[in-house]
Amino acid sequence: MKSNYKPIGEHIRLVDERNKGLKVKQLLGLSFSKQFIPSVANIIGTDMENYKIIRRNQFACSTMQVRRDKKMPVALLQEVDEAIISQAYPIFEVKDEQELLPEYLMMWFTRSEFDREACFHAVGGVRGSLEWEDFENLKLPTPHPDKQREIVKEYNVIQNRIALNQQLIQKLEETAQAIYKSWFVEFEFPDENGKPYKSNGGEMVWCEELGKEIPKGWELESFTKVVKFGGGGTPSTQHAEYWNGDVPFYTPGDLTRSYYCISTEKKITPLGLQKCSSKLYPINTTFVTARGATVGGVGLAGIPMAMNQTCYAVNGNGSNDFYIHQLTLEMMSSLKNEAVGATFEALVTRDFDSQMVICPNLDLAKLYSFKIEKFYQFILNKIFENQKLTELKDLLLSKLATV
Repeated sequence: MKSNYKPIGEHIRLVDERNKGLKVKQLLGLSFSKQFIPSVANIIGTDMENYKIIRRNQFACSTMQVRRDKKMPVALLQEVDEAIISQAYPIFEVKDEQELLPEYLMMWFTRSEFDREACFHAVGGVRGSLEWEDFENLKLPTPHPDKQREIVKEYNVIQNRIALNQQLIQKLEETAQAIYKSWFVEFEFPDENGKPYKSNGGEMVWCEELGKEIPKGWELESFTKVVKFGGGGTPSTQHAEYWNGDVPFYTPGDLTRSYYCISTEKKITPLGLQKCSSKLYPINTTFVTARGATVGGVGLAGIPMAMNQTCYAVNGNGSNDFYIHQLTLEMMSSLKNEAVGATFEALVTRDFDSQMVICPNLDLAKLYSFKIEKFYQFILNKIFENQKLTELKDLLLSKLATV
C-alpha cells in the first residue's frame, strides 16, 4: 500500500443532529446511483423530529445489504444547505477540509473499485452489511490539497458537460413532442399554404368513436394495423461465441431516460443472429418493453440492434420512423392512463390491438419525420458524446488509485 493511503476513518466523523422542533422540512432519500432524491416514503403519522438533519458538504450512506446489492449508496449533499433524511442512514463529515476535500472523497466513493472492496468486506450472509468499523478501515490516497482541487476541477468539467448535454437532450425531446402534439393531436399541421390546418379553416369531419372532429381523410385504426410489429429472441447461453460479437443486444434493462439506446455490454455475432429467434433491427427502430421492471417503456435504436423476447419492435416504412416513435409514445401513454389503479405485469399483442389511433396520410407522417430528423440526430450525437465523456470520467476515477 502506498504511503499516502490512509484509512477513511482518520478523515471523517459521524454526525447525529436530530430535527428537533421540526425546523427542517425538506425530506430526501438516497439512491443507488449515489445521489440524493426527493423521498417517496409514506411519512403519515411519523415523528419527523427523530429524522436526521444533513447539511451541505456532509455525507449520508447506507451500509445495509452491500453484498447483496454489490454497491454502497453514499452521497454528498451540495444542492441545498440543509435537509432531513431517515435515521437509518449514518451521516458523516470530513474533519479537516484543508486536508481532504469532500468532493474528492465523493469521487473516491463513486469508483466501481470502491464498491467492489466494500462488497468484499461486507458480512452477514446473503444480505451482507458493511460494519461501520470496516468502512472506516477502507483506505484511500490523500494527495496534496492542491492536487485534489486539480482533480476535482477536471472531474467537474466532465460532469458539467454531461449535465449540459442532458439538458439539451431533454429540451429537444420536449420540442419534438410539442410539434407532434401540435400536428397530430391539435391538428395544426401545415396546410397547403403552410398555415396551421385547423385554425385556418381546414375541413374537419365528426369521428363517432372518438366523439370529436378529426381532419377530413384521416382514419381511426388499431395501432397494430398502422405499424409493423416484430419480436426478438435470446441466443443459447451454451454458445459463448454469440455474446462476443459486434451486434448490441437490447433488453428491458437497457431502457434509459433518453429516447435512444446506443450500446450495451451484451452483444451477439451475426452468426448468432442466424441461430436464434432474434433478428437485426435497423437504426431508429422503436422498442417497447413487454415484461420486466420497465414494462411499457419506449426506446429507440441508435444503431442497428437485436433484442430479446421480452420486447416488441415497432417499425414504419423507413421514411416515417420518428413519427412512429412519437405515435408509440402517445399510444403507451394512453394505454397506461386506461390502466390507472392496475399494475402492468406484461404486455401482449392484444393490448396493442385494442389501442385505436388516428392515422394521417402517409405524406404528412413523412413530412413530420423529415422536419424533426435534425432534432433526433442532435439528440443521438449528444448521447454518443456523453458516452465518451462517461468513459473519460471513469478513466479519471480509476486513476485516483495512482495519484
